[in-house]
Amino acid sequence: MKNLFITALFLLFANVVLAQYDAKALETLDAMSKKYKAIPAFEAAITSTMTNEVEGIKEEFKGKITVKGNKFRLVLEDQEIINNGVTVWTYLPAAKEVNIDNYDPSSEEINPSKIYEAYKKGFKYVYLSDKTESGVVCEEIDLVPEKKDAQFFKIKMMIGKKDKSIQSWTMFDRNGNKYKYTITKFTPNSSITDAFFTFDLKKYPGVDVIDLR
Repeated sequence: MKNLFITALFLLFANVVLAQYDAKALETLDAMSKKYKAIPAFEAAITSTMTNEVEGIKEEFKGKITVKGNKFRLVLEDQEIINNGVTVWTYLPAAKEVNIDNYDPSSEEINPSKIYEAYKKGFKYVYLSDKTESGVVCEEIDLVPEKKDAQFFKIKMMIGKKDKSIQSWTMFDRNGNKYKYTITKFTPNSSITDAFFTFDLKKYPGVDVIDLR
């Protein structure tokens, strides 16, 4: 009986190793990526939830993200992040402050405008199961970074089985925090101009500028 248990355990871990570059997961991820790359620009209403079960923390925010190519503008209740692919502005309305920094595309931080192609570099991927989320049948896929010391040790993606749209993604960090982003409304919008992805100081009189570049 003990030998059977050890054999079963060995086979389980062997299957996990073999599934690290899962063909079924890759097929779904490629279809999802192709779908979003074909859309010039879009807007999405999102719900962001941060939880830490050990610390008993659960925080929820609602916001909107606008994406065009490698540019994005993320508006949350307490801050606004604007990235034009070169510069990042983080505006804090309550503090009347904006931080300006260079965007580093090589950083490990997950760019929300590129979540649909994050799997293409530096990640292993595995298909887990079909699961229903908010009434939508999704394919549950885990992305695991190849670097063992990566900021996030896993990203869970829920991708609509029928139309390959992103229902949600959850990032797990090494401090026990889970950051889940759920798309509640999606609107393609090809009329968005590049100027929308810059912070115009003239529209924010009295704002303190902290330039970190």
